[in-house]
Amino acid sequence: MSAVQPFTLFTEQDIYLFREGTHHRLYEKFGSHNVVCNGVPGVYFAVWAPHAKEVSVIGNFNDWNGTSHKLSPRWDSSGIWEGFIKGLTWGTLYKYGITSYDGSFLEKSDPYALSWEQNVQAASIVSTTWYEWEDTEWMASRWKKNRLRAPISVYEMHLGSWMRGTDDPKRFFSYREIAERLIPYLKKMEFTHVEFMPVMEHPYEPSWGYQITGFYAANSRFGAPQDLMYLIEELHKNDIGVFLDWVPSHFPGDANGLFRFDGSPLYEYADLRKGYHPQWNSYIFDYGKNEVRSFLISNAMFWLDRYHADGLRVDAVTSMLYLDYARNPGEWEPNSDGGNVNLEAKSFLQQFNTAVYRDFPDVMTIAEESSDFPMLTRPVHDGGVGFGMKWMMGWMHDTLDYFKEDPVNRKYFHNKITFASMYMYNENYMMPLSHDEVVHGKSSMIYKMTGDEWQKFANLRSLYTYMFTHPGAKLMFMGDEFGQTHEWYFGASLDWHLLQYHVHQGLQDFVRALNHLYRTEKSMYELQFDPAGFEWVEANDGNNSIYIYLRKGKSAGDVTMVVLNLTPRVFDYKIGVDEGTSWEVILNSDDTRFGGSGVTPEIIDEEDDEWMFRPNAIILKLPPLAGVVLKQKAPEKKKLS
Repeated sequence: MSAVQPFTLFTEQDIYLFREGTHHRLYEKFGSHNVVCNGVPGVYFAVWAPHAKEVSVIGNFNDWNGTSHKLSPRWDSSGIWEGFIKGLTWGTLYKYGITSYDGSFLEKSDPYALSWEQNVQAASIVSTTWYEWEDTEWMASRWKKNRLRAPISVYEMHLGSWMRGTDDPKRFFSYREIAERLIPYLKKMEFTHVEFMPVMEHPYEPSWGYQITGFYAANSRFGAPQDLMYLIEELHKNDIGVFLDWVPSHFPGDANGLFRFDGSPLYEYADLRKGYHPQWNSYIFDYGKNEVRSFLISNAMFWLDRYHADGLRVDAVTSMLYLDYARNPGEWEPNSDGGNVNLEAKSFLQQFNTAVYRDFPDVMTIAEESSDFPMLTRPVHDGGVGFGMKWMMGWMHDTLDYFKEDPVNRKYFHNKITFASMYMYNENYMMPLSHDEVVHGKSSMIYKMTGDEWQKFANLRSLYTYMFTHPGAKLMFMGDEFGQTHEWYFGASLDWHLLQYHVHQGLQDFVRALNHLYRTEKSMYELQFDPAGFEWVEANDGNNSIYIYLRKGKSAGDVTMVVLNLTPRVFDYKIGVDEGTSWEVILNSDDTRFGGSGVTPEIIDEEDDEWMFRPNAIILKLPPLAGVVLKQKAPEKKKLS
């Protein structure tokens, strides 16, 4: 009997769909699978290598011998090599030994492996994602938490640097240890979702997980696949959704990875003008190749299916959509229409979103996209790209630019804040203050602010007030919620000791209060993607750096007013209001419990005369560098005589 026996998990339909680019469950076929062949247990292997001369399985079971366990090519010219090796089981280390037509012998890890070694060898491991899930209640009702008319406040975090081992600051907490600490924290802070930076296997820690080699493997630094599932399950049990960063935009050129997998540019574009990313020294997937589409969309489905992810935040969408991204003139070739859009990438993203929302209608896809590419969050059947939301990068840049300015000069930059209202309903936006804004010399959030310590914290509380009361979902990177002073560094824990200081503890308490406001006031989320949910009261008082706007819910009485005083002056300000309305202050960023100066915003007078094109007015005492939120009180019911 030969070392490798004939066996297959593929049907003719599987092959057809794979080659058509519409097979979305390839993880059930490719890779390594424990099976029984003719009554004998062992492992079935399948790999796509159409330009290989020979393919063998090498591993710790045959001393990494490239000649003893050769796979057979399928008869249908699909490029798939497969076979069964008896006696192997869970934990077997292996790679594919691929002989290319130029005579090179390549040792490649399995693109579909569920686990990888964490060492230079980085072998694949015969593994399983079997798990007895206990999150049925969450999965049945999560559509309520992921819909556009629900509060979505996301805590973005990097698993390796959120918090390190208490016994050794260099030791990673495991997935299970993170669960013990993270879940109580998120519940206390009232975030609705957590977004994990890539949890997929990657060899290079400084890439933060974005240079992925094991697209189907959970990061083994923190434990086994089942440990990550436990973390997600526990989050679900505690009513917290989980978004995962997903990276279909590029992959590294590691010798054991996808690059020139069978000796040819298999997963990447052959033309380096499309296939190489000069900014990241990585390679770009060939979105025009059907088998690559099947690989990528199957990968998205894998994390939604096997790991119960509630959504995917798609990284670097701009780099996918534009042929000239990070390229100089002459370094790229126009598309068939003469433009700079990668039409294959756009088509792929449309196919991805269509497939995801067809199979998982209760999840959310979110695009990290920094251009004004049209209709990114509009349905594919209407000509859109089909994402659920996209990051509002323009809002983020304008807002941070504004808050860096000294209050004396802010009147010259007044439109940095108002401009977002010109386009905030063009797409379904998420307001991001992400990891990218606190690295590479950009400074931490607190040190982006101008002024002395008091002013820096007051400014940051005001910025957060603006963020949480602006239409759209919210995303905040770990550490921003308590004023991390150092830039984020992937190799160390956050500076949790800062919470012993009142200003940092106060900022954390304020973010908690903002999350509570966002989650409990319907005016803040019910119409967050509908123009009916926002109205300017005062957008033009640049001399005083005052901004006033209303947020509205579906019911006529659900109205809140936001007043931003972005100078350090304390003064009384006249505000136009509708006839018959009365107001009460429900949040003040200058409250002493948040680290503020303690100036109380009071309605010191009410007037019947017209003001700001409204029939009545109130006089509000404004705290310095502060955000104040008022709620429209329900009219008093007349007593029956």
